[in-house]
Amino acid sequence: MSLKWRIAVFYATLLVVVLAATSGIVAWRLQSILFDQAKSSVNSTMHSIVQFSQQANPFAVEDTTGGALQFLFSSSNLENWSSASSFVQVDSQDGYPLAKTANLGSSTIPPNKTLSSTRDIAYREIQLDGRPFLVEDRYVRESAGTAIVHVAEPLDALKRTFASALQLIAITLVAAALAVVLFSIVLAAQITTPINQLSDEMRAIGSEGLDRRLPRRYRGGREISRLAQSFNDLLQRLAEAFARERQFISDASHELKTPLTSINANAQMLLRWGDRDPAVLRESLETISSESAALAAMVNGMLTLAKADRGDEIPKEPVALAQVASDVVRNAEPRAGEKHLTLSFEHEATPTVYGESGLLRQLVSNLVDNAIKFTESGGVDVKVGADDGSAWVEVDDSGPGIPESELPHIFDRFYRADKARSRDVPGTGLGLAIVQSIARVHGGAIQASRSLAGGARLRATFPRMKPPS
Repeated sequence: MSLKWRIAVFYATLLVVVLAATSGIVAWRLQSILFDQAKSSVNSTMHSIVQFSQQANPFAVEDTTGGALQFLFSSSNLENWSSASSFVQVDSQDGYPLAKTANLGSSTIPPNKTLSSTRDIAYREIQLDGRPFLVEDRYVRESAGTAIVHVAEPLDALKRTFASALQLIAITLVAAALAVVLFSIVLAAQITTPINQLSDEMRAIGSEGLDRRLPRRYRGGREISRLAQSFNDLLQRLAEAFARERQFISDASHELKTPLTSINANAQMLLRWGDRDPAVLRESLETISSESAALAAMVNGMLTLAKADRGDEIPKEPVALAQVASDVVRNAEPRAGEKHLTLSFEHEATPTVYGESGLLRQLVSNLVDNAIKFTESGGVDVKVGADDGSAWVEVDDSGPGIPESELPHIFDRFYRADKARSRDVPGTGLGLAIVQSIARVHGGAIQASRSLAGGARLRATFPRMKPPS
């Protein structure tokens, strides 16, 4: 079942149940009110009879000498309380009918077997000649004796009124239920139509149309508009990701093309002249060796990037950041010495971070190698420190620095600030991209700025592990 019909069925069912329950309560309350009215009428007549029987001189008008009960034992006397809606009968204490009003005709009100000296008032419904009656039964006591008085009122008019009211309630309930069903369908359509429209427009956008955007306003209100805006944001991120992916493929193809072309050319030279010219043999082998090493470095860089991008799969443990940086500096000293550069290390603290030691070592090594590569004179300074809640490693060099216009791009893959020297300076163009990915999967960040010596300063910051208390 579609969302539209699920919503319609749910709301229709809920509202119909509420309407039915409300109608049932109204019908029950109406029946109770009508029954209370009949009961009040019967009780009023009974109360008049009881009051009469309890008067000190009940026979001021009638000349009797047998007392109030003797007066009630006469059918003609009971006509004082007889009406179209009031039927009276008086029984002896044993339940034998002694007198009744003329409107009872040949019918008699049967005795109430539940009535007793301890339960001297009772109400019941009976059938007389096919008509329903509400009857109040009561013991009436006097010094001369005891009698049982029955006061009855027909319920057929009440039941007709109640039946008419029930019919009206049922008609109203059916009409309201139909209106609720129609309303639920319309409401469900209003809710789902913008969603279906949004879905259709999203389905029409393919990988080649990521520059398209959905309308910002829909009939569904702010919620649907927010959903459309979320889709637009997603499209923007997808477009950026596709653009980066295409750029990466293009850059990787370009970077791989040159060494592969060189390897192929030198392999052909070996096939033609390698066995006749030792110089060609040696030069070609050296070129193939260096270019294949560059290719291997590039592939390893891509693998490192892929590993960093799968950050959740990296096993992590507490790592002493100062120890990692110290080891990297010690291993890099021969490379700095070849260029006659000073390479120093100092730490203001010994912070511990939660991460993968191999990747953190790769990060610091890339920063140091990058600084040595672009520094021709002076030196490279490596520092480790800690602030409130964070640990950092910073690499300063005395090289040419990074132009302001290049700062937003230096962490892009295969990006080189100096295009003219891109083939003269060794490297894959992935070093700083790897640094950024490693920092990101460790919950950190990398920043580039100008050092005090005028060169480049790169600082990687990580969340710091708190020492055990």
